[in-house]
Amino acid sequence: MDIVAAIQMCSTHLVDENLETAARLIEEAAKHGARLLVLPENVAIMGLNEFDKCKVKETFGQGKIQDFLAEQSRKHRVWIVAGTIPIACHDENRVRAASLVYNDEGECVARYDKIHLFDVTISETEKYKESDFIQAGNEIVTVETPFGKLGLAVCYDVRFPELFRCLFNAGAEIIVLPSAFTVKTGNAHWEVLLRSRAIENFCYVIGAGQAGVHTNKRATYGNSLIVEPWGSVVSRLGSSDAGIAYAEIDLPKLHAIRQSIPVAQHQKIFFNVGELKYTNV
Repeated sequence: MDIVAAIQMCSTHLVDENLETAARLIEEAAKHGARLLVLPENVAIMGLNEFDKCKVKETFGQGKIQDFLAEQSRKHRVWIVAGTIPIACHDENRVRAASLVYNDEGECVARYDKIHLFDVTISETEKYKESDFIQAGNEIVTVETPFGKLGLAVCYDVRFPELFRCLFNAGAEIIVLPSAFTVKTGNAHWEVLLRSRAIENFCYVIGAGQAGVHTNKRATYGNSLIVEPWGSVVSRLGSSDAGIAYAEIDLPKLHAIRQSIPVAQHQKIFFNVGELKYTNV
């Protein structure tokens, strides 16, 4: 069985500092035998303000952050799901929150742009409006890997089970969820949401989060975890420290569960994805 890893970080506003931390954790995970590594949302930058992402945005296919990710995957012979990084779009004042997948030869083999943007009011003092600086994606993405078929999602996406059912219908066996959950919503909903998405679709869910208090004073929930297809949490980290959660992927177990309760065959209601597109790499 293959080992997968959810990497937890407390990213700062300094890209080089974050890449240095990521390199250390990637090396550690590779030495532990992990072959699929999932980095958190905003892995390269948690800006002092939200528009700092626009200052370090890269054109897809080139740039310091992407070169780093390609080099790390090639160096350690691992697959990396690169959290989200800011990729330029047609709007000069916004970016795409792109989750890039690199194979063990350093090739970017898939890209998912976060679809559901976090425009919410948590309390009178905690509000977010990602749509001010992020342009939403419109593609549902799966990718074949040596460990199983990956479905790609990011953070707030987890509250939209129709996306996960679309990934399931496209053949996903492992769903990756780079995240930066707030403390309040994390305490209330993080684990139950990830376990629900795993149970509904009988898939592995890998939630890799930001954790702790960042240099912009924002606090994120951490508690990165990996859920197996029956819904049990098989690996978990704490709330505030950088680290790595590991688990083994048992595809025969997944297939046995799906055969015993064949929800794919029993499904009666199918979602109309409207303007969304499917990308199966």
